[in-house]
Amino acid sequence: MSFVYPQFLFALFAISIPIVIHLFNFRKFKKVYFSDIRFLKEVKQQTQNQNRIKHILILISRILAISFLVFAFAQPFIPANKKNTIAGLQAVSVFVDNSFSMENVSKNGMLLNEAKKMAREIALVHSQTDLFQILTNDFEGRHQRLISREEFLTMLDEVKISPAVKLISEITARQTDVLSKSETKNKKSFIISDFQKSISDFQKIKEDTSVKIILLPVPANQQSNLYIDSCWFDSPVHQLNQAEKLNVRIKNLFGNNLENIPVKLFLNNQQKTPSSFSIEPNGSKDIQLSFTIKEPGIQQGRIEITDYPVTYDDKFYFSFNVAKNISVTSISSTADGIKNEDSKKSIQSLFGKDSLFVLNMQDENKIDYSSLASQQVIVLSELKNISSGLAQELNRFVQNGGSLIVFSPIEIDTTSYKTFLSALDANYYLKKDTASTKIDWVNFESEIFSDVFDKKGENMDLPTVHSHFTQSHSNHTNEEVLLKMRNGSSFFSKYNYKKGKIYLCAVPLNSKWSNLAKHAIFVPLMYKIAMNSQSSSELFYTIGKNNAIDVTTKLTGENIFKLKGENNFEIIPENRMIDQQPTIFMHDQIKNAGNYKLFSGSELISGISFNYDRKESDLSRYSPTELISLYEKSNLKKISLIDAGNKDITKVLADISVGKKLWLWCIVLALFFLAVETLLLRLWK
Repeated sequence: MSFVYPQFLFALFAISIPIVIHLFNFRKFKKVYFSDIRFLKEVKQQTQNQNRIKHILILISRILAISFLVFAFAQPFIPANKKNTIAGLQAVSVFVDNSFSMENVSKNGMLLNEAKKMAREIALVHSQTDLFQILTNDFEGRHQRLISREEFLTMLDEVKISPAVKLISEITARQTDVLSKSETKNKKSFIISDFQKSISDFQKIKEDTSVKIILLPVPANQQSNLYIDSCWFDSPVHQLNQAEKLNVRIKNLFGNNLENIPVKLFLNNQQKTPSSFSIEPNGSKDIQLSFTIKEPGIQQGRIEITDYPVTYDDKFYFSFNVAKNISVTSISSTADGIKNEDSKKSIQSLFGKDSLFVLNMQDENKIDYSSLASQQVIVLSELKNISSGLAQELNRFVQNGGSLIVFSPIEIDTTSYKTFLSALDANYYLKKDTASTKIDWVNFESEIFSDVFDKKGENMDLPTVHSHFTQSHSNHTNEEVLLKMRNGSSFFSKYNYKKGKIYLCAVPLNSKWSNLAKHAIFVPLMYKIAMNSQSSSELFYTIGKNNAIDVTTKLTGENIFKLKGENNFEIIPENRMIDQQPTIFMHDQIKNAGNYKLFSGSELISGISFNYDRKESDLSRYSPTELISLYEKSNLKKISLIDAGNKDITKVLADISVGKKLWLWCIVLALFFLAVETLLLRLWK
């Protein structure tokens, strides 16, 4: 037996009062004289014995009455489970799972309502003086503190279904942080959830020995679901009047084979050709939806299927941009006069006659540095050296996502090129090699040539090389060779640096060095480089994650970024400059999945799509037995589980909280012995 308030036991010293009264009889006797006491002797003996018994019984009654009255104030109880039962002031944290999966139903109704009922009963079985924390998947700031029981019950009534999803390890860490601020040594946390497999990462829990964790599973009736998992394009490059192929991954958690399920595609709120699919039980299916883009600019779409009763994951949103044109700047040298005409004509004939490209030809002595940041492709053609100012601007250009093509000059300052290319984590030019050779290898797996050739044979007609510059070879670079010469040297290579790309060619665009500029491979090579230079933003983001979203447009004047959605929704996201790139953060301000538009002042600059976290779509969960096995396997000593089953959950929680309370019995017994004392005094004459 234990006591909630053992300090009241000091009041047991009060039993010394009736004992002292009993030991010292302060009653005064009056002498009565008799002529003969022979007849009184037997009566006196009998009266003294009866009085002694009466006084002892009264003393015992008084002692017991006082003792049980003191016990009632100390609140004795019999612990039902010594591992979980705590006495004294307690700090209690209660997590109520309010994710989408809690919309599922059990025999008692919706899971969220059942979870809130359990949380209420947890609060009511504890003392009114205990401290409480309520926690949900939203991790709201107002929930990060200990509050009174009344505040707890008020906040509990406000809990609603949320798109946010948190792992069990994140939940326990947050509960422990709050409970650690309490001075009481009696701390415990409850986790009320359906314990989906996708969130139950018990192996990552960092256990705090001062906090006892109690799991309260709420089982659902249904674990089957059909949902859209994700989508992606075959190519990150989007062109007008070209067929787009959108891949959609659909998962089936039903135990049955599903056939001819309709799927709809909407682009800018206009429905495209509908399709259907069949999917095996507990399987995944990738389907392809084709459509053609007729207008440039921001494109926002959604994919729809029909499923019941879990419907939040039946729609999937995505956004992308189709550029009207691609900006290309060619920077060339005039130092050699007519010698550079080959390269200029090659660039002019390739990009200058196609309406998709906007070509800007600049001389190295008259470079408009302010225009470089707005370009998508920059071509360096036969520059003898790279000045420090140009190197700095080009480095910034590549970092922010631009594509830089470098053709070696006829005469080269190897030192300046080494400094410039090394800063971009690329190999650099060494010396001129006049040995004639030929290109004999093409990287068909690269994004440049993957869809260029119909036949990939050994007898392909490839460019010849009369002279070239050898290049350094470093393991620190991420070189991807696109074209290789017969002698094993790289002819045309690609490097990734930060958000951008560098393409390095071993020859200038001069017919005396090679026939690359006049060869058939030159057009698709340069065209695909330019096409792949388009900035490819994320198709979609996930609600509940602190996404950092890059913005291509910088703010000017007093403009601010605004994100707008349906039903007059509008927020101002946080804006930061990271590596000279404007970046916005949503900070959980987006609660509903859908397509949104980003404005800079009144100018529409981007489309952004948000989808609910698909962790909640997998409704498979752990049974109580499996949960016990999981935390025992992870060697978590302070975790236990309550599986109420058909029992009264209030009684189970009361037992786990304070055991079987005995204070009421103590009051009854105290009154009983007071009544006994009264009867002894009044009826025993």
